Amino acid sequence: MEITIGVQNLPREITLESDQSADEIAALVKDALSGTTSTLELTDTRGRRVIVPAASLGFVDIGAETKGRVGFGTI
Repeated sequence: MEITIGVQNLPREITLESDQSADEIAALVKDALSGTTSTLELTDTRGRRVIVPAASLGFVDIGAETKGRVGFGTI
């Protein structure tokens, strides 16, 4: 799943691929925004950790979970 994070006062967004479900990511974002934790910490598919201070979060875009297609069907 692709996640895009907008950080305040930065012109570029942070984009990463994660194996976590949309519900897990949404729960982490809610914890960071509610003050339960002071950072949003996510791990991408390669094991790289991305840590963003909750106070500087602009937005978090959680992409749809897509399953890989198998076969030669047409759309």
